Amino acid sequence: MVTPVIRTVDLRSDTVTKPTESMRSAMANAEVDDDVLGNDPTAVILEREVAEIAGKEAAMFVPSGTMGNLISVLVHCDERGSEVILGDDSHIHIYENGGVSSLGGVHPRTVKNEEDGTMEISSIEAAVRSPKGDLHYPVTKLICLENTQANCGGRCLPIEYIDKVGELAKKHGLKLHIDGARLFNASVALGVPVRRIVQAADSVSICLSKGIGAPVGSVIVGSKSFITKARWLRKTLGGGMRQIGVLCAAALVALRENVAKLEDDHKKAKILAEGLNRIERLKVDVAAVETNIIYVDLPKDPKFGAEDACKSLEVLSVLVIPQTTFRIRIVLHHQISDSDLDYVLSCFEKLFSSVPEEKA
Repeated sequence: MVTPVIRTVDLRSDTVTKPTESMRSAMANAEVDDDVLGNDPTAVILEREVAEIAGKEAAMFVPSGTMGNLISVLVHCDERGSEVILGDDSHIHIYENGGVSSLGGVHPRTVKNEEDGTMEISSIEAAVRSPKGDLHYPVTKLICLENTQANCGGRCLPIEYIDKVGELAKKHGLKLHIDGARLFNASVALGVPVRRIVQAADSVSICLSKGIGAPVGSVIVGSKSFITKARWLRKTLGGGMRQIGVLCAAALVALRENVAKLEDDHKKAKILAEGLNRIERLKVDVAAVETNIIYVDLPKDPKFGAEDACKSLEVLSVLVIPQTTFRIRIVLHHQISDSDLDYVLSCFEKLFSSVPEEKA
């Protein structure tokens, strides 16, 4: 008897999606030219569309969100030894190889991320260091926010909060950058246009290869002068690419077809979170699941932690990743079906009913 093949359910990230047929067709038929020379027509269309969506003057395609954030920080912190204020649990601070320091000579000054992804306004202000202050300290030039805040569970930063941070930045002569890796998720969850969310920001990095499923790339937006400087830095960092229309064509499909699918991703995430929370030995803060990210807390059993659970689930063709010793991260995306959810729940139930409970 032939054992049926079970489709792998990949919930490691929303970056794992495969290009759709319409994306592949668009890539194959893309009109292209040399983008380093500024002539790739498909790149120009994508950049104009994203700039319009974000309500900014100009935009530039980059290979990754990490490069987009790095370029943005370096444009604003244009003197080595400048300081950026950012969350202690932010992607720029934790997951981007310390690039702002190693490549830009920018000093990161962290402020605690609260459970909802925000940083206390008073704490941000207390962290600001003025050029008129003590000469022992670096000078603050930039504040960075992340929306949605991934390590806080994909939480959406409220518009009122972003506006207040923007006002604080202006008060102290600082710039505001938003890492919008999952900005479209925030827009859909809040029911607010992207341009309104980032109205207070001087620059934004918008990832196209996460929630909306493009195979490659991010776009950074800002003023025309910001983007002019950003193009020089992109070339310096090796991010100047030639016929990038083949990538931008897929990104345009993602932008036009997949933003509308995010609401369904969020609904599925809530359903999965509720189901996992009903499993006796697991805990999920269902109320904190606002978008497409779920954190599952496991029993604190030293013999069976998150890495063990992930390995056991992989045997069952369910891919997730450990976030901490006893926490698993799950990320929904548009290529996860209702039947996939049922299967994932059955695998978690099977796994945690078979693992003996640790006795005190």
